Amino acid sequence: MTIPLIIDTDPGVDDALALAVAVASPEVDLLGVTTVFGNVGLDKTTRNALRLMTLLGRDDIPVAVGAERPLVHPQPHVSRAHGADGLSGFADTLPEPTAEPDPRDAVTLMKDLLEASPEPVTIVPIGPLTNIALLLAAHPRLKERIARLVVMGGGIRGGNITAAAEFNLWCDPEAARRVLVEEQVPTTLVTMDLTKRCAVSSEWLQEVGKSSEIGAKLVGLTPDYLAAYQRFLGWDGMAVHDAVAVAEAVKPGILATQRFPVEVECAFGPGRGGLLVDERLETPKDIGLDIAVDTDLDALRGFLFERLSAFGVRQ
Repeated sequence: MTIPLIIDTDPGVDDALALAVAVASPEVDLLGVTTVFGNVGLDKTTRNALRLMTLLGRDDIPVAVGAERPLVHPQPHVSRAHGADGLSGFADTLPEPTAEPDPRDAVTLMKDLLEASPEPVTIVPIGPLTNIALLLAAHPRLKERIARLVVMGGGIRGGNITAAAEFNLWCDPEAARRVLVEEQVPTTLVTMDLTKRCAVSSEWLQEVGKSSEIGAKLVGLTPDYLAAYQRFLGWDGMAVHDAVAVAEAVKPGILATQRFPVEVECAFGPGRGGLLVDERLETPKDIGLDIAVDTDLDALRGFLFERLSAFGVRQ
């Protein structure tokens, strides 16, 4: 059975790989892409998404523009790991978009796609959760049309922007709390604790680059991001956070999960944006989120490689 899918994204190098995995997956009917501020400003994330869909040969899929700032408080930071244009400074190596953004805003597009789909839709938010919070606030009746959310975000053992906060949740803690704590929507949370363990080597990337012209273009977007992660990881590799979340959406169960109650810290202070996971044994597990805690690393990397290498043999 085909999985109807929407990706909410802020491209972003790992977002680019995530979009490619979705496009290359025959199990998926990618209904739409929505953009949000995050790794860079909204104008750049939107242009990057349009260029990527052109590169991937799917400019027929609508790309709608979403939130340019958090729900409540201004966002004082963008990610330096992705370079000034979000794609290691190589966004201009991608083809010019062959389609314009959809005339609908991101929330309206998601609403229309949820209403039109004969089956409940999986939504994969791989950036700040602002668009998803707005969707659930404006259209609560549509929660039953969501099969599940597969969210990339948060860190159980700490963050990558502060000691407490991972980037996506830190960008808009109020939106993250609305989605992850206050709403009753089936949710799988893919945290950076696991996605860092799923990091791929530079040799792995080189093999993807050899697989096709599209693979070469995608790998060509990674230099700044790879250099940043060589420092973060301490070895010659990089995390592909968002692609791991898309892998779980495409192949449910490729990540092992456990259910835990969670909170998101919204107070101002050193913990702002932090994910608080209640791992106490006596805590009821009938509430909370399914948090991805483990995977077969070789199988996961093999799955991602298969999909990213599926665009044809390079001439």
